[in-house]
Amino acid sequence: MQAATHPALAPLVESVLSASVSRTPLRVRGGDTKAFHSAATHDLAASAAVLDTRDLSGVVAYEPTELVITALAGTPLAEIEALLAQHGQCLPFEPPHFGPGATVGGMVAAGLSGPARASVGAVRDYVLGVQVLNGRGELLTYGGQVMKNVAGYDVSRLLAGSWGTLCLIVEVSLKVLPVAPAEATLVFELPQAPALAQLQRWGGLPLPMNASCWVHDDTASPPKDLLFVRLRGAVAAVESACARMLNDVPGQRMDNTQAGTDWADCRDQRLPFFTAPAPDAALWRLSVAPSAPALELPWSQFIEWHGGQRWLWAPVDAAERLRAAAARAGGHATLFRPPINGLPAGVPRRTPTTGPLAQIEQRLREAFDPAGIFNAGKLA
Repeated sequence: MQAATHPALAPLVESVLSASVSRTPLRVRGGDTKAFHSAATHDLAASAAVLDTRDLSGVVAYEPTELVITALAGTPLAEIEALLAQHGQCLPFEPPHFGPGATVGGMVAAGLSGPARASVGAVRDYVLGVQVLNGRGELLTYGGQVMKNVAGYDVSRLLAGSWGTLCLIVEVSLKVLPVAPAEATLVFELPQAPALAQLQRWGGLPLPMNASCWVHDDTASPPKDLLFVRLRGAVAAVESACARMLNDVPGQRMDNTQAGTDWADCRDQRLPFFTAPAPDAALWRLSVAPSAPALELPWSQFIEWHGGQRWLWAPVDAAERLRAAAARAGGHATLFRPPINGLPAGVPRRTPTTGPLAQIEQRLREAFDPAGIFNAGKLA
């Protein structure tokens, strides 16, 4: 059923229209699996009414031969992935679920990608079109169901990572890809700096590297520094790469079943590293240039995306130090998970936007949501 005729749409439109008139803040919610991201008291007004999208659910169209799927925003992500798997296809950017109930609308709004991000691209690279409900209660359509769509501005991809601050995503069209014929995961015992250097060397070669992560495993006895690299592609390419890489650096090939479980746990942050070490520790996400060297910081790190994404647990008052370190490495730092004991009011979660970029953000919000009702403060 198309979004425009779905019975769950009318109540949503009514809620938006009413909130726009009264300027009542709305909290857009799907499966609520990313509630931790708005756990700070200053993120959303206490009076915000919940705008639940879960009744707006269902696959609108799926053409396996065209590699395109269109679904309503409240459709469970697990349902989409199961349907694709039946046809040997997938969402190659491996969107995190963070628990049961994650929805396709929440996936796009959060704009978060999994372990394969550095090799296959981000969520926004696979969004072909969207239908949205803006702050005036208007149903608008952007993009379409084909790759070469040049009708107007690329608003579809703009919404990826907007965290629901511009509008309510109603329907999404996504590009999908076939599952790779072969896969292998190799593990090497390497300290952080040599591991990053080796990833850069391998990255300059025609190897089917799909994902990587480095971690100091203090659950082992004795503790170890481990680099995991996943290969995906044609059978011959994967086998040749395994032989080449194991010849370069001594290591082991993991069982695919165990490796698959580990990569899923990495995607959804269920690995031991992602357990808060103390009540006042926050999980920080540092997005940096993949070629950046090891960062001189006193906190243990978990490194993904061939060096481009680095996680660490540090106190909130380390914000300035972390942001300075990320900036020197060509990136920025974001407070991803607040401490268990709460995040003090007034602490910005991301590096504050300034200058022309801040003006663009403000104008976009005014254009899509003039009354400022959607997820107020979510990007603070």
